[in-house]
Amino acid sequence: MFTIDNSGKCGLVFGIANHRSLAMGIARKLQESGATLAITYQNERLKGMVEKAIDGIQNPLLLECDVSNDDHLGRTFDAVKAEFGGLDFVVHSVAYAMKEDLEGMYRDTSRGGFRLALEISAYSLLPMARLAAPLMKGRNGSLVALSYLGAERAVASYNVMGTAKAALEQAVKQLALDLGPDGIRINAISAGPVNTLAARGIGGFTGILKVYEERAPLRRNITADEVGSAALFLLSDMASGVTGTTLHVDSGYHILG
Repeated sequence: MFTIDNSGKCGLVFGIANHRSLAMGIARKLQESGATLAITYQNERLKGMVEKAIDGIQNPLLLECDVSNDDHLGRTFDAVKAEFGGLDFVVHSVAYAMKEDLEGMYRDTSRGGFRLALEISAYSLLPMARLAAPLMKGRNGSLVALSYLGAERAVASYNVMGTAKAALEQAVKQLALDLGPDGIRINAISAGPVNTLAARGIGGFTGILKVYEERAPLRRNITADEVGSAALFLLSDMASGVTGTTLHVDSGYHILG
């Protein structure tokens, strides 16, 4: 079995909420490959949950970071530089929308809710890329962001989050153009539904799982570990010629009409 060796490389993972998180699936695969990781938590209230989730990760650098706060982001990347000296990859698995904006009609999304969803779920990728780039100089760095089919299609109850994911995927393309001359790559993974804390906030989520199981070409749902394996590939030198793309990891569901 072929393995990817990330010994001596270090990465920064945003978005682990608990052991079911897609970001956790990625972190596990990165650690198995030999990488050293820095992992963020949003605030002190959530720190204990993240610490519990990453219990199996060896000696992670744990950092508080609210991605809507520029000072937090700056301190996070400064801490990574001080600890690791540089950075090889960043994982953006951050998304948020107000509960009331994931219910009812999309047209009823509040102005503030729209702004908040776009700021946290999409805009946050930009300062991460800006701060990561100097730390990736000469290291063939790579970034991966997590998306969903709702970026491409209308999905009931996904509402403003679909708009945010569409913006995220376009940002990946634009950032690929920005970062490419420095040898830095960036891609997105459009993951099928996985029973995560964030996904359970979407109305009818159980029904979505059933639809994928019945209709996807592979006739099953995916796992967080499968997303982790895809991210491991995109973040590695095996994907050295891949940037600005969105890789679907959804049992093939996206090909259906």
